[in-house]
Amino acid sequence: MNPKIPPPLTVAFLAAAMWAVDRELPLSRLESALLAPLAVALAAGGLLLGVLAVIAFIRAGTTINPLRPSRATKLITTGVFRYSRNPVYFADALLLAAWATWLGNVCNYLFLLMFIWIIQRWQIVPEERALLALFGENYTRYCAQVRRWL
Repeated sequence: MNPKIPPPLTVAFLAAAMWAVDRELPLSRLESALLAPLAVALAAGGLLLGVLAVIAFIRAGTTINPLRPSRATKLITTGVFRYSRNPVYFADALLLAAWATWLGNVCNYLFLLMFIWIIQRWQIVPEERALLALFGENYTRYCAQVRRWL
């Protein structure tokens, strides 16, 4: 079973929901001079991690299409993939965490948890099945050495 919804669309939808909640339910506000710098640092980390992961896909010459994991031609285990089996989704989570922090509404962190659950259940698990079918024991060894998120 291939995933049906592109992860960037999920990120965009949840980011828009965070914005709407912040505008309509200005409850549970965080107030600190550290929020903006923390949000910028999270966003910078997410962008850097995402770019490094995309570069790894390009260098390996394999698909980056998250809707067709069964089309992967190479198992990437180097670069940022030495630390996370899913650096693109981790980068997305960092960007959503940055947005929640920037907005300063505690309620928005629930959307971050929702993203993690959605991506794990509807994206990562199907990808893992496809990669196991494609790469067998090599993928099993990789999973034993590298965590799913971090």
